[in-house]
Amino acid sequence: MKVSDLVEKFGLKVFSGEDGLDREVTGGYVSDLLSDVMGNAGEGDVWITLQTHQNVMAIASLKDLAAVILVKDREPEEDTLEHSNDESIPILGTNRQTFEIAGKLYNVLNQ
Repeated sequence: MKVSDLVEKFGLKVFSGEDGLDREVTGGYVSDLLSDVMGNAGEGDVWITLQTHQNVMAIASLKDLAAVILVKDREPEEDTLEHSNDESIPILGTNRQTFEIAGKLYNVLNQ
């Protein structure tokens, strides 16, 4: 499944990183603790978080994540958007709670 498929299926907003919408999604990871994501997320995962600062993209790039989904109508900071575009790692958004979007992602990836 590609990131673009998730955008369509879940009605996600694409904030930035459009060049990476064809990235392959292999799993998901949910955490708001950057060190946890750095130590445990896998390549190709979609990271679900409420963090919006530039360090999110530093971790996403380091771990070669497929995309980042911001929950609860959070919007990324300007420097986060720039980093997303530079790395071609999409930042997506939803008004849903973390629990809901994580469950939907799990269901889609495990069909």
